[in-house]
Amino acid sequence: MLKVIDIHPHVISPDTDTYPLTPLGGTQSSWSQNHKISYEELIAQMDSAGIAKAVVVQASTAYGHNNSYLADAVAAHPERFTGVFSVDVLAEDAVEKIKFWQGRNLTGMRLFTTGSTMPTQQPWLADERSHKAWEYASDVGLPIAVQMRPEGIPLLTKLIDRFPDVRVVLDHLARPVLSDGPPYTQAAGLFDLGARPNVFLKLTLRNILAAGEGQSTVEAFLAQLLERFGSARIAWGSNFPAADLPLSELLAAARSALAGLSQHDQEMIFAGTAETLYPALKTV
Repeated sequence: MLKVIDIHPHVISPDTDTYPLTPLGGTQSSWSQNHKISYEELIAQMDSAGIAKAVVVQASTAYGHNNSYLADAVAAHPERFTGVFSVDVLAEDAVEKIKFWQGRNLTGMRLFTTGSTMPTQQPWLADERSHKAWEYASDVGLPIAVQMRPEGIPLLTKLIDRFPDVRVVLDHLARPVLSDGPPYTQAAGLFDLGARPNVFLKLTLRNILAAGEGQSTVEAFLAQLLERFGSARIAWGSNFPAADLPLSELLAAARSALAGLSQHDQEMIFAGTAETLYPALKTV
């Protein structure tokens, strides 16, 4: 049986008194309003879908930089979860905040520079004020997930050049446009990052659907993605519950899309790469 680790679900508590809503940008996302999924419910969905473990990602459009519910989820189920927290990397106390959330057993950091409530790419990604956080991440081996758009790739490249030892994980593959089909000229920025060994990718339903539009096919897109990055730098993420489907259906769609890949490539994308990025998954 193929082991599965979900590298990108979220949790939202129904208890807004204990866990107040403080969304980045001041506007809560509609998905986090309409699909509140507690960590107990996420465990139940994982069990139903056959998912062994998860890297739960901070719901930035609900909680901003307050990672308390995420940390409590990991504390409640350390055998199933690790977590990716968020901090304001431009703040003077950024490194202290990173250390605090690491102390709560969260093992990755996320930068939210665009999304459903922030549709344009934010220019602060490469701001020099963030360098102290990147330097600390480099020193301690902390992976950084980045929610971004293709327009942000030049900014990210500056950071990669300065901090080549930081493992960078692109949420949703940085949302590339794929409708032109092979050789995917519109997504050249993404594929160029394949030459940088510290760049990893989160493959989600958003990417699978985009790969089947216009002149593209899922098979052609995956072939080029594997050629440039290799399966050891690609991990599957559900984006549940934001993706608005049951977790079992999200996994089924991914299994179907990747069915033509080798057993090794499937093992890496569904679990192996996640364990490389987040070694805590191996110890629980």
